[in-house]
Amino acid sequence: MELIASLKTFLRVAETGSFSAVASELGLAPSIVSRQLRSLEEHLGTRLIHRNTRAVSVTEEGRNLIPLARQTLDAAEAFLHSAYSYRDAPSGRVRLGVPMALGPHLGRHLPELLEQYQGISIDLVLHDSAANPIDTGLDLDIKIGPIADSTLITRSLGWTSARLVAAPGYLRGRSVPKHPNDLLGHECITYHDGQKDSVWRFSSAEGELHVTVHGRVRANNVEALRRTALAGLGITLLTQVQIDDDIREGRLTPLLPDYPPLGLPLSVVYPSRQHLPLRTRVVLEFLNGLYKTDPAIALRVIRAAAPSEYANDSLVERVSA
Repeated sequence: MELIASLKTFLRVAETGSFSAVASELGLAPSIVSRQLRSLEEHLGTRLIHRNTRAVSVTEEGRNLIPLARQTLDAAEAFLHSAYSYRDAPSGRVRLGVPMALGPHLGRHLPELLEQYQGISIDLVLHDSAANPIDTGLDLDIKIGPIADSTLITRSLGWTSARLVAAPGYLRGRSVPKHPNDLLGHECITYHDGQKDSVWRFSSAEGELHVTVHGRVRANNVEALRRTALAGLGITLLTQVQIDDDIREGRLTPLLPDYPPLGLPLSVVYPSRQHLPLRTRVVLEFLNGLYKTDPAIALRVIRAAAPSEYANDSLVERVSA
């Protein structure tokens, strides 16, 4: 088992380029991480990692070892899964990536999961990132929007619904937009993902409407968008579950009811491994059941154009293309 632990540590150091990050992730002292790597190098008789005070880099021998190490870890995981398949109660920690917009909603439902599976622990990693879960050490990662990474297994959870909203304080004294084109005369708080322009997409009797909106405030975090809208600085576009309470309690006002924003696919992705630990599989099934049945998510939505694999909301796992 020491060899397995050393291989796992080597892979994470190679992926992150940081001893301290891996030590923190694994709950170990940096000296232990360093010792595991030295032991592996001595066992193999070759240097795998170059270390200096400024950077960590993988040697050619280390790069050649990476695919073999992954195969070995997959085989070990499959063996353990088979050996302990008789266990009825899954146990262990699952690192789950969650978009900021869905974090509070999922957090409210976690007691259901933890009560059902007493041996499972959850690390919630909130993000607004498109990073590969392999690079961030996640077991499962919920994504909003199409998935293009072919190295991942993707499972459809359904579709998001979005609302266009503004605080009553912003609307006071201004004309309320009646058509998406009216947004051109308003301050729009937009999500900033590196693109120059922000395009909002709506449904109408005439088909899809695309409006390029502008404003003085942009953010790369959806909770920042919500709080900026609550402060009365403009109109923004947010997922339904993020703002249900704000709408119900009058802090935000929904706009353009006749032009609903287009929805986006909701998926969970995970590394391409043949066998998932039981603890990960039960969390995956929990997520599937939650987002298929929860009324806060399972709303009728207008779907944005998306890859054909989302067309039937298939529950079958697929390798994204």
